Amino acid sequence: MIVGEYNDHPSNFRCTKTLSEIMVDYDIPGIEGIDTRSLTRHLRDHGSCRGMFAGIGMPREEALELIRSAHPRTDAVSRVSCRKPWRSRTANHKFHVVVVDCGLKMSILRCLNERGCNLTVVPYNTTAEQVLELKPDGLFVTSGPGAPDDARPVIDLIRDLRGKLPIFGVDLGHLLIARAYGASTERMKSGHRGGNHPVRDLRSGKVSITAQSHDYAVCEDSLVGTGLEVIMRDLTDNVVEGCQCKEDHTLSAQFHPEGAPGPQDAIYLFDEFVDLMKEVRHNA
Repeated sequence: MIVGEYNDHPSNFRCTKTLSEIMVDYDIPGIEGIDTRSLTRHLRDHGSCRGMFAGIGMPREEALELIRSAHPRTDAVSRVSCRKPWRSRTANHKFHVVVVDCGLKMSILRCLNERGCNLTVVPYNTTAEQVLELKPDGLFVTSGPGAPDDARPVIDLIRDLRGKLPIFGVDLGHLLIARAYGASTERMKSGHRGGNHPVRDLRSGKVSITAQSHDYAVCEDSLVGTGLEVIMRDLTDNVVEGCQCKEDHTLSAQFHPEGAPGPQDAIYLFDEFVDLMKEVRHNA
């Protein structure tokens, strides 16, 4: 964590630990006294780059050599995914959805529960056979950290289940759906961060303000011949923000339609997912 000025005296009456104590508990490094605005401008202009916290006595070249020799972690999804299946139930349920946990936000569960979905949350490395044994009406692929390559088992899962049941993915789930359909993804020079990104739904023309946090994007040229079509774009840089495959009843969004925190202008996508499950059930 990098901050300009650290406050070690929390004022909320519900507080039980300081931020420093929590960071120690989870082995998270931190530093203060940094011009965070200058750092943000540097990352904006030059893109994502490696860095390290070093003591004042460490020679510059020694620090640079350590940075160059470091290997980025590739286990981000496996570290945050659940270890075994668990359930989130709701009254008067109409559908059963399997949720693939790539870094689950509880707000996603609330959005699905509120729409009459009983949920079975499963680890990221669950197989298609294990999912089908649960007899779900739909598959939801969550947001999460890291790169698409960190979640290859999920790519295989989506590839095996496409066309067999409705699929909805958000954030990382959107990228994994694209990869499963044969499209490619790339790291952006400057990722999308914050809760004020305007996105246009190309089907209706509606513009939604969305919450985003991603470093990767779908390469639009690679979508040709995959069966996926672009349905949403970011109005600031034209990046692909949503796809669908009508034939397979597949839907994806690069942003967080549930907000939490952030705007909920695009929360209607959860209703679209429910409608897909209704359509498949009606035509069965």
